[in-house]
Order: sequence, then C-alpha cells, then structure tokens
Amino acid sequence: MTDRTIEIKGLVKEYKKGVPVLKGIDLSIEGEGITAIIGPSGTGKSTLIRCINRLVEPTAGEIRFQGLDLATLKGADLRNARRKIGMVFQEYNLVERLTVMENVLTGRLGYMNAFQAWLRRFSAADIAEAFQLLDAVGLGAFAHQRADSLSGGQRQRVGIARALMQHPDILLADEPTSSLDPKTSVEIMELMAELAGKRNIPVIVNIHNVELAKRFCHRMIGMTGGKVVFDGPPASLSETHLKEIYGGEDWLH
Repeated sequence: MTDRTIEIKGLVKEYKKGVPVLKGIDLSIEGEGITAIIGPSGTGKSTLIRCINRLVEPTAGEIRFQGLDLATLKGADLRNARRKIGMVFQEYNLVERLTVMENVLTGRLGYMNAFQAWLRRFSAADIAEAFQLLDAVGLGAFAHQRADSLSGGQRQRVGIARALMQHPDILLADEPTSSLDPKTSVEIMELMAELAGKRNIPVIVNIHNVELAKRFCHRMIGMTGGKVVFDGPPASLSETHLKEIYGGEDWLH
C-alpha cells in the first residue's frame, strides 16, 4: 500500500509581508477517508489546500508526502508530484470549448511527453477508462457535448472524473459544492465519497456547509484566523467549538 499521509509542519503563508494568512499550521492527515476543513471566509482554508499542491506558494514550513517536501519541489519534481494529487475546484476549471470526454482525458496529460500532450494522443486504455469514469459519474451520454453546455452539477461531475483520471494518491477538493444547490451538493459529496472510497483515495475537502461536512467526513478540522482551533470527529464538534470557529452565536439559530 502506498503511504498517503500528509504531514504539515509550521506552514506559513503571507500574501502581504508580515500579514500571515496561515500562522504556523501543524497537521497530520492520515491517508484514508474524508477530512473536512471548515471555518469562516478568509481564514485560510483554500490557501491551506492550495499550498499542498503548490497552486499557492508557501512562505515557510514543510508539507511532506510520500517522502518528499512538497513545499520545496521545483520543475520536473513538482510536476511528477502533482500527478498524484487530484484537484476538484469550486468553479470547475473545465476547458469550456472542449467536449466532456476531452476534459476528462486532460487528467492524463501529466503522464504524457510534451509532443503526445500537444497532439492529444491518448491511448486506447485511457479513452476506455474515461468512458468508464463518465458512466460512473452519470454522464456517459454527455461524452461528446461541449463542457459549456452543462449545468453546474454536471460540470463538477466532469471535474471529479478528470481528477480520478490522474490515478491520484490523494484528492483535494476546494469548496466543491459552494456554487451548487443543496440537493446537487449532497449528490456531489456522495459521488466523491463513493468513487474515492472504492479506489482507497483519501480526500481533503474545504467546505462551508458544516452539516454536509458532518454527514460525509470522518474528521473535521476547524480553522479561524489562520490557525487550527478544532481537530476531531464530527460527533465531537459542539456548539461551543462552532462559536470559537465562526465567532458569536447568532448564526447558529
């Protein structure tokens, strides 16, 4: 079994010098199940997730994964590490003019040389797997439609299929339900839980909806002001903890 644990030590991120968004985060996230990161807007949840795959550059600290410090990798080493880190985005990040199938297949680009990638020369095995994934996310009939013809929920399903095409060792999801209605949000979380669970891929999800997080996650990390103030199972998350995370209590009622 591949070790899929993430070890974060002393992680700091400053967008403006002397004003840290992340204030020395220390976390060990074991390589199993779904871990939710909750907290108010602007507290560093997205920054934390995006530091892991280096969409955001850490200011200081370590992010250790499979024997590597992701915070220090460059060039080919960073590209190789990113292949194993799937990402599901809040705003889907699809190529609108491409078909659904072509968007899913982009998950394999990191495994191809530049010439193959430029020509979009995907193997028969990759194409067959992409069809299987589209069936798994309920979009088999949409394979040849353009991405810009899909609803938000359908686009997010494509995003999940694309991330799984990478054969990732971990899946990051940055507010994957915030643009969706409540019913679709549940469906997307169910889909990620089912498909990642079948493949034994751990998921770290940054999510606003506390009840949705409780329903699907085995561990919840509460952040406020750039620090972790709660870390435990959903059953241990009390109103007192929620007041500490979100401040005040009016929003609870």
